[in-house]
Order: sequence, then structure tokens, then C-alpha cells
Amino acid sequence: MSTLKNSVKLIGNVGQTPEIRELESGKKMAKFSVATNESYYNKQGEKVTQTYWHNLIAWGKTAEVVENYVQKGNQIAIEGKLTNRTYEGQDGQKHYVTEVLVNEIVLLGAKAKS
Repeated sequence: MSTLKNSVKLIGNVGQTPEIRELESGKKMAKFSVATNESYYNKQGEKVTQTYWHNLIAWGKTAEVVENYVQKGNQIAIEGKLTNRTYEGQDGQKHYVTEVLVNEIVLLGAKAKS
């Protein structure tokens, strides 16, 4: 059960072309988002679909996989963990960000058209 303490598994669609950065050390980072959908029926019997957006970060070899194979519209499955960070914006306000640090990625479905 110790592996369940901070574990996130998502299947969804990539929202935009991943942003790839190469650090001075040569290590790569991929930053992108994935949308997941949840459907339910309200009291009137109407189907309601809720879309949730998740910010993802991948490092190293995983970032290289994202760079080479992941594009907007792809359906993917990821496994990772939640991370939180804060930063001070130009307006002087403190901002809080929650992201999923991707450990594993699987490409699903048909290849998206370019």
C-alpha cells in the first residue's frame, strides 16, 4: 500500500503541443496538459459531461518520449505523482500550482492528424 500514498493515473487527451525545454545540464523537461472527462445524469435526467484539465511535467527520458511521440489531440495514459509549488508573480502575489510529475506514459488510440 505504500505505493498508493501519492499516485495519480489518468487517461485523457493532450490539450496542446507539449512545450519542451532543454536545461543547461542537457536534461529535458516536457510541460503539457491533459483533459479528462466525467459524465453523470442530473436530476432532470440530462447527461452532463464535466471536463477537468491536468498540468503535467515529464523529465529526462520520459520528456524525450513526449517530445518525439506526443502531440495535441493524442489520447494517452499516464502514471505519476502530485506535486505542488509556489511562486511570486510580477504582481507580487503568491501563486500556487499543482502538477502531475509523470513517471510513465502510454500512447493510446489512433495517431492524431498533424
